[in-house]
Amino acid sequence: MQRISFQDEIAKNKRSSLLLAIFVSVILFGLVYVLVYILAPEYVVLAIPFSVVLIIIYAYSSYRFGDTVVLSATNAKPAEGRGYQYLRDTVEGLSIASGIPPPKIYVMESEEINAFATGRDPEHASLVVTTGLMSELNRQELEGVLAHEISHIRNRDILFMTLVAVLVGLAAILSHVILRAFWYGRVRRNRRERRGGGIEVVVLLVGFILAIFAPILVRLVQFAVSRRREYLADASGVELTRYPEGLASALEKIMKTNRGTIDVSEAVSHLFLTDPKHSPLDSLFATHPPIKERIRRLRTM
Repeated sequence: MQRISFQDEIAKNKRSSLLLAIFVSVILFGLVYVLVYILAPEYVVLAIPFSVVLIIIYAYSSYRFGDTVVLSATNAKPAEGRGYQYLRDTVEGLSIASGIPPPKIYVMESEEINAFATGRDPEHASLVVTTGLMSELNRQELEGVLAHEISHIRNRDILFMTLVAVLVGLAAILSHVILRAFWYGRVRRNRRERRGGGIEVVVLLVGFILAIFAPILVRLVQFAVSRRREYLADASGVELTRYPEGLASALEKIMKTNRGTIDVSEAVSHLFLTDPKHSPLDSLFATHPPIKERIRRLRTM
């Protein structure tokens, strides 16, 4: 019964990825159209086909190379050398047990205890751990965390999560450019030159509202990404290790020692085992379930 549940979740995650791509593409289409309307009104007729082509190319690039963008953004380096032999062996063993190819393994410099997985499918996946995780966790705790991340790969969470990381960033950039155009008077100058009527006012008003709320809407999608998936990955990880206390103890150490100081973009924060940086908006847009609740659930398994 548990296996059927996991397969159902995998299918649901595939559908979620498609819906995410459609939802964010609509928002990006609107932002690109408004941006062309403001900066190059003489080419506004070309904005529709240009937007479609741009979004298709960007969505495909995100699908194919989103993990590369994330690895670069977090400054992750390949886990090479004898010092990471146990890490590589453990990942390989857990991957075999879960029925997926071993992911590529990377390390990022940070004293915080954290990890994440990224990629588009189990055949093209990467797993990243912090140096703090390697130094602070014992073997059972390390295995618990790695099993959790490998479960994200097996459950195909990584495509959805990687798409969110890349698309959130683009929506934020376009919104920022549009708002700067309003702020520095480019819109007013173009209106004087064109002497447009009511339709122009409506387009600009909608563009202004979209530029303000687009990052929030996409952030709400990001908010919905992780909570259910984190609980499922916790349960899937326990299925691999047969030892829930390993991950529970690791989460306990994270709760006591982490300060939320990893310097990464909010666009990729949902990828991590726990929130890598603390923000005043955490209570509203938390992408992770409460650590105490995760620990409680693990210790009832």
